[in-house]
Amino acid sequence: MKIIKTLSEMKSYTAEKRREHQTIGFVPTMGYLHQGHLALMQAARKDCAVVIASIFVNPIQFGIGEDYEEYPRDLTRDGALAESVGVDAIFAPSVGEMYPKGYHTFVHVESLTDYLCGASRPGHFRGVTTVVAKLFNIIQPDLAYFGQKDAQQVTVIERMVEDLNMNVKIVRVPIVREEDGLAMSSRNVYLNPEERKQALVLSRSLAEAKSLVEKGERDAKVAKDRIRDMISQAPLARIDYIEIVDGRTMEPVEILRGKVLIALAVKFGKTRLIDNVLLEV
Repeated sequence: MKIIKTLSEMKSYTAEKRREHQTIGFVPTMGYLHQGHLALMQAARKDCAVVIASIFVNPIQFGIGEDYEEYPRDLTRDGALAESVGVDAIFAPSVGEMYPKGYHTFVHVESLTDYLCGASRPGHFRGVTTVVAKLFNIIQPDLAYFGQKDAQQVTVIERMVEDLNMNVKIVRVPIVREEDGLAMSSRNVYLNPEERKQALVLSRSLAEAKSLVEKGERDAKVAKDRIRDMISQAPLARIDYIEIVDGRTMEPVEILRGKVLIALAVKFGKTRLIDNVLLEV
């Protein structure tokens, strides 16, 4: 497996693969890989002749006071994990390589980013779409793999790809969970044992809301109130948002019908966790 750190080498590598008519699958990550990331890479391995993963902690998607400096980083560990599932190359550029002096260009998707994490983390998605657009231009993959855990993110990326006529197919991969139900996240390592235990209320409350809907509940407020009641029983939990939105537009809904996303963001100590469930009602 190759570890590539410069744009010029990455472009040369993928250009050679395209000349050989090899299908390129791409998995963008911020590193500190877990089984959720590996599931994306395994999906790419099944579909593509060449699998590339990026490891880049993107500073422009972090807000003031967020955990950019503390975000876990371990390229040696990540390289071994990526290689174990068949990744051919890791692109691990420096911040200066991605955003050289004088950099002033950004990509912003409107409307979809007004809700959920876009509302509670201003500027976050501008950073996400900018770095993903750059990575797509550098690597020019045929397929790119994103996890459903970041449901709003993948919806925003899909819109960017469609609107800007990018030649890449976006593939969604289902949420990967720990055995006890907690959605896998690089930030889970921040949780102390009691926070980790109480964080299970997130997946449990979503499962309860899903059950309500399956039994016929169509009032979004009822489902949200049930989630809020359950999370409030965890004393360390601080709710950022609990929302039920249209699965395509991310706009809040009052009556559940069609494709709906039940999404939440909750803090335990300094750790902000997100989770969701996508339903067809």
